[in-house]
Amino acid sequence: MFKKILIANRGEIALRIIRTCKEMGIKTVAVYSTADKDSLHVKFADEAVCIGKPQSSESYLNIPHLMAAAEITNADAIHPGYGFLAENARFAEICGEHGIKFIGPTPEMIRRMGDKMTAKETMIAAGVPVIPGSEGLLQSVEEAKVLAKQMGLPVILKATAGGGGKGMRVVWDESELENAYNMAKNEARAAFNNDGIYMEKFVEEPRHIEIQVAGDQYGKVCHLSERDCSIQRRHQKLVEESPSPFMTPELREKMGEAAIKAASAINYESVGTIEFLVDKHRNFYFMEMNTRIQVEHGVTEEVINFDLVKEQIKIAAGIPISGKNYTPQMHAIECRINAEDPYNDFRPSPGKITTLHIPGGHGVRVDSHIYAGYVIPPYYDSMVAKIITMAQTREEAINTMERALSEFVIEGVKTTIPFHQQLMRNEDFRKGNFTTKFTETFKLV
Repeated sequence: MFKKILIANRGEIALRIIRTCKEMGIKTVAVYSTADKDSLHVKFADEAVCIGKPQSSESYLNIPHLMAAAEITNADAIHPGYGFLAENARFAEICGEHGIKFIGPTPEMIRRMGDKMTAKETMIAAGVPVIPGSEGLLQSVEEAKVLAKQMGLPVILKATAGGGGKGMRVVWDESELENAYNMAKNEARAAFNNDGIYMEKFVEEPRHIEIQVAGDQYGKVCHLSERDCSIQRRHQKLVEESPSPFMTPELREKMGEAAIKAASAINYESVGTIEFLVDKHRNFYFMEMNTRIQVEHGVTEEVINFDLVKEQIKIAAGIPISGKNYTPQMHAIECRINAEDPYNDFRPSPGKITTLHIPGGHGVRVDSHIYAGYVIPPYYDSMVAKIITMAQTREEAINTMERALSEFVIEGVKTTIPFHQQLMRNEDFRKGNFTTKFTETFKLV
């Protein structure tokens, strides 16, 4: 087992990893930018190293600084968390070149799943259902027009190196296609320095349901059931839950088998997630694979009583997994609390937290790095907490979330707590009647 792990991340996920490492008897090294010097992950780690200025490019994305921090502290492994360099194949390679274990999949696995067209081709070869679309990257707008006519509108244009909704355009009318094509390419080039785009049939009334998987270094793969991530805004997840209210035992079995096929196709090692779009007829299609721990991993942990971060570290250390497939034994819901103003188009709201009260009680888990007096910097993602409630039934979990949100006090900045409070009271949400388009018509009062 590793003696010391450097966490190449910040905030809530860094703190989450530190806690599991402490339970495993592993020393930890926190890294931080000058803007994060007062963050809890810095205070709770055994050692801490400043790696640069507030801008991510000069700190959390600065590979030479991270490797220097690992070497001067004698860390024998690096955990990337999520975001930043978690799915950067070159970073994983550099770790290996320096004799430091990257806690995650191999560089080749990251590359194969990081490029969406390559991932899609891999899934087709593995027999995993995929959305009908172009066989490769689009070479011209003329090609896009011909293909759209063949598939039938609506279609969606996607950046091959995309994520977070960037480089993505839905086309409902043929007259919109050329403009959408050019906008998608320009946005992809600006965001990812890669303007490659492809086309897929647009799935109407979709659910976004993902399957958590784990694979070891010995070829064994299992799934740990599903999470429903359909409540989104501009392709960014807001609420996640398990089990999905749309799921049936038959669909879970089919999706679980498909997820195992997908991970096995690249001999996947580490924890990861296979993301699917599911239409109103419960047909499901591979969307992408996340080769990292995810923000919403705590939802799965609560419904199967399993530490996914610990499993990820054990896999990296060469310990085999059990290979057992899991199904939810409880119901859990997660609300992401962001420092954003939901009454002002979710505008970011950095600043000093003057008052803080974290909710508690039976069935409530809060993962957060904030405290009264903490200053939320404007340079990073706006998420400040994840609140997870769990109960025997979905209705009970929602009721517990309502109660917990009413106790959650964050003053000094605007947060998305009011959005979540109203969502939990929404009749369609409580009945499980929602798709990825739900927030487009959901109005705050």
